[in-house]
Amino acid sequence: MTERVLQLIETKDMDSLKALLAEAEEMEIISTLNDLPHSEDVIVFRLLKKDKALSIFELLDTDIQRALLRSFTDVAAIEYVNEMAPDDRVRLLDELPAGVAKKLLASLSHEERESTYTLMGYKAETAGHIMTTEFISLQKNMTVRQASEKIRQQAEGTETIYTLFVTDGARKLEGVLSLKSLFLAGADAIIEELMQKKAPRVSTETDQEVVAKTLQELDLLAIPVVDKEDRLVGIITIDDAMDILEFEATEDIYDQAGLADVTDNETNRSEVLINGSMWEIWKVRLPYLLATMVLGLVSGLVIDGFEETLEAILGVAFFIPLIMGMGGNIGTQSSTVFTRGVVLGHIQMKNFLKHFSKEIGVGMSIGLLVGVLSGIVATLWLGMPQLGIAVGLAMVITMTVAALLGFLVPYVLIKLDADQAAGSAPIITTLKDLVALVIYFVSVSIFLGV
Repeated sequence: MTERVLQLIETKDMDSLKALLAEAEEMEIISTLNDLPHSEDVIVFRLLKKDKALSIFELLDTDIQRALLRSFTDVAAIEYVNEMAPDDRVRLLDELPAGVAKKLLASLSHEERESTYTLMGYKAETAGHIMTTEFISLQKNMTVRQASEKIRQQAEGTETIYTLFVTDGARKLEGVLSLKSLFLAGADAIIEELMQKKAPRVSTETDQEVVAKTLQELDLLAIPVVDKEDRLVGIITIDDAMDILEFEATEDIYDQAGLADVTDNETNRSEVLINGSMWEIWKVRLPYLLATMVLGLVSGLVIDGFEETLEAILGVAFFIPLIMGMGGNIGTQSSTVFTRGVVLGHIQMKNFLKHFSKEIGVGMSIGLLVGVLSGIVATLWLGMPQLGIAVGLAMVITMTVAALLGFLVPYVLIKLDADQAAGSAPIITTLKDLVALVIYFVSVSIFLGV
């Protein structure tokens, strides 16, 4: 579906796109929105029918919700946030800038605002913070007929009706009851006689990961959340549990890599570089480029300093692009290996020296192989063994240094809390070029005596 949507956007056939979206299932649209760039996300979302859009918005990842909110008018943003379940709303508000979150909170109805404030009052990553307050509770002295009527009245505004929670007059949790058991019972049966009295429960202070694993291990659709007095204050459903387990697994990977505090910064920086204003992007990217421009001028001075060497032996110039290019290639490879290894948890920051020394060995071994081949080519091409030695030696040293920089530069930038995505490549490329030129010309001077 994604390819078809992109094709219709490219041809500006909005009528066909609108018809396609009207017929598509919600999960198909969600999958497509996850795959599309943000600019196309906005187009697709605005073509959805209102009811369908509201339903889909609540199911989207928080980062996509955030990006879409930027494109809404204030009125539209308020409407979408109002329609969300309290737990999903809290999760989104946690991710928004404080000023935006405050504005959206102020726009909520009194009832919705109170339920949202209740959830936000609990510690982050606890059951109280992620629970929803939209559930159906039954009194234990109700009949099945009375309970069924209450379910019909409240079902539309609740998170789930498949698991029902039973309380006493003081809202203390007495038990749970499945919808199936309720409808199989006679109309005059009493809820207390049907409910499961020893119901699993968690407290508002229970860690969210423990809650999620409990739901998974007990194969529950929902679990009740109680306060210190054992009063029912909310529920957590299995779909929330799956989101939590995915979040915790990702957090564990970053923690193992020593990047638990870095990920939030990287997310914010990525948001600025992708969706920020031109001035915000300049502030991040321009300083690195200006610094490397200065180093580039130094490289020019190095070439100027060896002008006589270039004039004396024209063949020396032939190998400058080769040496600089191969250094750039291995530097890029090393930088990519480091970044991916850190993200996936394969490289741990506390063991950086171990990975660093191995990468130097890799760079040197590849440099030796490529250096020997380059030296042979230079010798056979120009008939100058001394130039072949100079080219080979320069290649070995340049590729070793480039591999070293590929690991070292992003590591240092991360440690300095700087933007390694914007800074690594320019710094690695410019330093590598400078080293390559100096090593090559010094080698030529030594071995060819010019």
